[in-house]
Amino acid sequence: MTSFAPSSALSPAHGAQHPELAPLTNIDVERIRNDFPVLHQTVNGHPLVYLDSGATSQNPISVMEAEQEYYEQRNAAVHRGAHTLAVEATEGFEAAREKVAAFVGAQTDEIVWTSNATEGINLLAYSFSNASLGLGGPAARRFSLGAGDEIVVTEMEHHANLIPWQQLALRTGATLRFIPVLDDGTLDLLAAADVVGPHTRLLAFTHGSNVTGTINPVAELVALARRVGALVVLDACQTVPHLPVDVKALDVDFAVFSGHKMLGPTGIGALYGKAELLADMPPFLTGGSMITTVDMTQAEFLAPPQRFEAGTQRISQAIALAAAVDYLSETGMDRVHAWEAQLGQRLVAGLAEIPGVRLLGPGLGVERLGLAAVDVAGVHAHDVGQFLDDAGIAVRVGHHCAQPLHRRLGVTASTRASTYLYNTTDEVDLFLATLAEVAPFFGVKQ
Repeated sequence: MTSFAPSSALSPAHGAQHPELAPLTNIDVERIRNDFPVLHQTVNGHPLVYLDSGATSQNPISVMEAEQEYYEQRNAAVHRGAHTLAVEATEGFEAAREKVAAFVGAQTDEIVWTSNATEGINLLAYSFSNASLGLGGPAARRFSLGAGDEIVVTEMEHHANLIPWQQLALRTGATLRFIPVLDDGTLDLLAAADVVGPHTRLLAFTHGSNVTGTINPVAELVALARRVGALVVLDACQTVPHLPVDVKALDVDFAVFSGHKMLGPTGIGALYGKAELLADMPPFLTGGSMITTVDMTQAEFLAPPQRFEAGTQRISQAIALAAAVDYLSETGMDRVHAWEAQLGQRLVAGLAEIPGVRLLGPGLGVERLGLAAVDVAGVHAHDVGQFLDDAGIAVRVGHHCAQPLHRRLGVTASTRASTYLYNTTDEVDLFLATLAEVAPFFGVKQ
């Protein structure tokens, strides 16, 4: 199988590169698998083959131990007490922010903790909505939207990067437009140049499609936005876990990602925002821990990121996410990306050999994420998934929270296999061999 090195357009994450280390091999991956207890079990009488990391990744022992150690030794409210445990909890919480920020090339005060990427996008949408109501004063007017303004997304967006902008448009009177997708599952960049126009105030798009595996040309899209003075929001859920990402080098204004897709726990994510933008944004959630002065009629708010972190925070999850970042950094994100690119090409090549199986997205030789979504002619995706599960192979079935994209590609649902640093070539080959048995089992002639 062809091995694809990381693209030079994918800027290296700070502290995540190990050029002195050799590329990952199956032997290395087998060692990595020893750090993931969940992978060493049988499902329906077969060894588990976990190919659903695009939805949720598994956790190494070090991540689980980091969260457990916090609860055993340092459990306390952060930013609220002067006693020893509170100080230690706060130090661990903020050290985690520093580590995660460095992982994506951001400043520490440019990372806002969220429950997940979906919350991060909603935080932005509601902050802009509040600015549109006049909250935040003159500084926040740059985020105000109204009739005549346009929000641009793409036809390949996850619902999390579509519905919040739909709702923002409804609340403000702005118009939502989208960049269409071509038949091969990539963006129509010629159309994009027309869609992003003088009325565009915001461009929001995914870095990597969770359906087609397409890695979008961030530089080209950012250039379109900069040409008209629009803000850029990047959904990096499928890229921060899998390839080197430097938000400063990409020059996006905001970016979101989720911990549970990058070896971390559920319930934690991050919103990156340029410091000067966060400083001008009005808050979305309000309450304790995000204020300076309060009286019975008004309040003044802290500087970012605390301005956007009302209430008791996700302390143990943030600390565990930092442990996940350590694991990925020590492995080397360039190595992770190169290995998954190899697995992705192996998937694409193998799928091309199975009659009646249609790959959604670019074909062999095009750089892609290490995932593949397919339609098996004559067999519903849920039946495909059940057949694979009976063989111990875990995949995702359905529309993957991307109904418009599936509709554009002419299907209602698909079966997706998504790899990570703990998957081997043998597992990919077993998936392909088992998928080839689906149509014969259901009596469908291809």
